[in-house]
Amino acid sequence: MTDLRTTPEPTAAAAPADAAVEADIVLTRRPGRWIDGWDAENTTFWASQGKKIASRNLKWSIFAEFLGFIVWQLWSIVVVFLPAAGFQLDTGQIFWLISMPSLAGATLRIPYTFMVPKFGGRNWTMISAALLLIPTIALAVCVGNPETPFGVLLFVAALAGFGGGNFASSMSNITYFYPQREKGWALGLNAAGGNLGVSVAQFVVPIVVVMTAGATLNLPAAGWIWIPLILVAIFGAYRNMDNLSAAKADFAGSIAAVREPHMWLLALLYIGTFGSFIGFAGVFPKLIADQFPDFSTFQVGTASISLAFLGALVGSLSRPFGGRLADRFGGAAVTVCSFAAMAVGTVFVILTLPLGSFWLFLLAFMFLFVASGIGNGSTYRMIPTVFAARAGTANAHTTGSSVTVQRKTAAALGLISAVGAYGGFLIPQALGISKATNGDYTVGFACFVASYIVMLTLTAVFYLRKGVGAGGQRV
Repeated sequence: MTDLRTTPEPTAAAAPADAAVEADIVLTRRPGRWIDGWDAENTTFWASQGKKIASRNLKWSIFAEFLGFIVWQLWSIVVVFLPAAGFQLDTGQIFWLISMPSLAGATLRIPYTFMVPKFGGRNWTMISAALLLIPTIALAVCVGNPETPFGVLLFVAALAGFGGGNFASSMSNITYFYPQREKGWALGLNAAGGNLGVSVAQFVVPIVVVMTAGATLNLPAAGWIWIPLILVAIFGAYRNMDNLSAAKADFAGSIAAVREPHMWLLALLYIGTFGSFIGFAGVFPKLIADQFPDFSTFQVGTASISLAFLGALVGSLSRPFGGRLADRFGGAAVTVCSFAAMAVGTVFVILTLPLGSFWLFLLAFMFLFVASGIGNGSTYRMIPTVFAARAGTANAHTTGSSVTVQRKTAAALGLISAVGAYGGFLIPQALGISKATNGDYTVGFACFVASYIVMLTLTAVFYLRKGVGAGGQRV
C-alpha cells in the first residue's frame, strides 16, 4: 500500500522571524499586466492586496470558462434536433456526436495545462476564448444544411473540444492566486461557474432554435448567439486579468507529477466524479428524448423548453459546496460519501426506468447530479493536499507549500482534469452500446454502480483510513 509520507522538501531559505514572514509585500508590475512577487500565503499581503486581485481574476476566469463549457456541450443539445431538421442519423452516430467533444476536450486539456506557465494566465485566457469562435461558427454553418456528411459533423463536433480544454488552463491559473486554506472554495467557484455553462446552454438553445425559426428549426442560431459573449470575454480578460510570474513552467515537476502514483489514483477518482457529471449532462437530453419523448420539451408560449438543463444546473451549484465541505472536513470523507450517494442514485435510476414515470426518473437524476457535483469539488480539493503532504508539508490541508510544489500541483490539477474528462466520452459510449446491444440502458447504468463502489473503496483505503492517507494527515 502506498503511503503519502515522504522526506520533507528542503526550503530555499528559512524565514528569519515570524514578523518578516508576515510583512506586507510590495508587488512589481510590468507591461502586459505581469505581476512579480505574488505570495498568497502571506496573510498580511492577502488581506491588504491579494484577495482583491485574486477575486477580480477569478470573476473573469469564471466567465471565460462558462463560455467554454457552453461551446463544449452544444452538440449534446443540437443532436436532439437533427432528425427533425432533416438529418438522417442512426443511434450510434448520434452518440458519437455527443461524445466526440468530450474526447477532444479531454485530450486538449493536456497541452492546455502548460499554456498558463508559457503565455501567462491573462494572455492564455484571451487566446483560449478567441479559439471558441472556431467551433461556434463551424457549428452554425454545418447544421444549416441537412446534406452535410456525417464525417464533417463529427469533425466540427471535435472542434467543440476547444471549450473543454479551457478548464485545465483556467484551474491551473487560479490555483496560483489563492492560498492553500482557500483553494477548495476558489477552485469550486471557478469550476462551478464553468459547469453552469452546460445548464445555460441546455436551457437557452432549445428556446432560441425554435423562437428564431420560421416554419423549420433555426439550428445555426445555436452557434451564432454566443459570439458576442465570446468577444466580451476576450476584451474583459484583456482589461481586467493579470499574469503571475510565479506561474512558471516546471516541466521537471510535471514529469514528477506524472510519475506520482497518487496523481493517477486521483485522476481515476475524478473520472468517477467529474466524468460522471459531464457524461450524464451530455446524454441527459438524449435519454429524456428516448425514454420520455412526451417530456422532451415543454411549450411555454412559442418557446420550447427542455428540463434537461436542471441536471447540469444542480450539479454545478453543488460543486463549490463540495469544495467548502472538503475545506472543513477533508476531501476524502466527502468524496467517500459522494460515491456512496452516486451509487444509490444510479440504482434509483435503474429502478425508475421500467416504471415509465418521468418525474421519478428526473428526481433520481437530480440526486445523482448533486452527488457528482459535490464529489467534483471534494475530489479536486484533495489534489493540493496530497501533493503538499507528499512534499513533507505539515498540516498539508491548510498550510501552503513551496513554489516548486505549487507548480507541480498546478500541473497535476490540469492533467487530472484531462483524465477525468474522458468520462464524458466513456459514459455516452457505454450507454450507446448498452442500448444497441440490449435494447435499453440498464446494463450501462449497472456498470456505473459497480465503478462507484470500486472508487469509494479506493478512496477509503488510500485516503480515509487513519495512519494511511498523507502520513496520518487529513486529506
